[in-house]
Amino acid sequence: MIKYELIPAQLLHQGIVLPDNFFEPGLADFETIARAHAADYCHDLLNVALSPAMVRRIGFPLSAELVARELRIVQGTIDGCFFARKYGIAFNVAGGTHHAGRDWGEGFCLLNDQAVAAANLLEWGICHRVLIVDLDVHQGNGTAQIFEHDGRVFTFSMHGERNFPFRKERSDLDVALPDGVGDEEYVEALATYLDEAFARAKPDFVFYQAGVDVLATDKLGKLALTRAGCRRRDELVLGRCRAAAVPVQISMGGGYSPDIRDIVDAHCQTYSVAARLYN
Repeated sequence: MIKYELIPAQLLHQGIVLPDNFFEPGLADFETIARAHAADYCHDLLNVALSPAMVRRIGFPLSAELVARELRIVQGTIDGCFFARKYGIAFNVAGGTHHAGRDWGEGFCLLNDQAVAAANLLEWGICHRVLIVDLDVHQGNGTAQIFEHDGRVFTFSMHGERNFPFRKERSDLDVALPDGVGDEEYVEALATYLDEAFARAKPDFVFYQAGVDVLATDKLGKLALTRAGCRRRDELVLGRCRAAAVPVQISMGGGYSPDIRDIVDAHCQTYSVAARLYN
């Protein structure tokens, strides 16, 4: 999507970041992605040999270039975790591919970047209790399925009740919102359930999926947040991480407003909140 090119340019234009704040990741390898995904699925994906049914489920024509892009996104989230441990916070300008489950892709997601990163941090003993805060308008069904039997990872998804995916998985904490929820109701619910998630998870690392498809302008979202509501959302999550001194990695997630400026401005606002809270 063009937003992934526009976000860095806009961040530089607004002076929110400097050129040397960016890093360029390599490609995640088989062993890395197989810590969260089934080996057979990883093998077929890397060999561009997924079944036609799976390709249809993903929604993109499969190509080596697309697979390489996904591997780079995953590695970017992993690398970002190390920057988050050093600086308290780090971003992936893409990612948030939360519909990919253990042995399937779905909804334009081939690999689950934050799930892969969490699985590797745990494998390496870098952290011991992970909280994944997913505030995309769509449930993080793939993330929930990957970690459904792993007590070290607490999955929290606050999403539109009547939105994709229509078959939901069970997160550790799901908050399903009716259509049309606006700023006040959303922020009030988030404040309550975010406290619950932190209390139950007791995390030493947090992943935040910061989709902006919760905006009222979004053509797929069905919620009614303003940019100010998104800012308050980000302040709650990042402020909670900052107060708890828990490192946080952020991936961008979805955004489908017809005007690309609405998407880019809302994403850049998340960076602006972070810069203010962490400087």
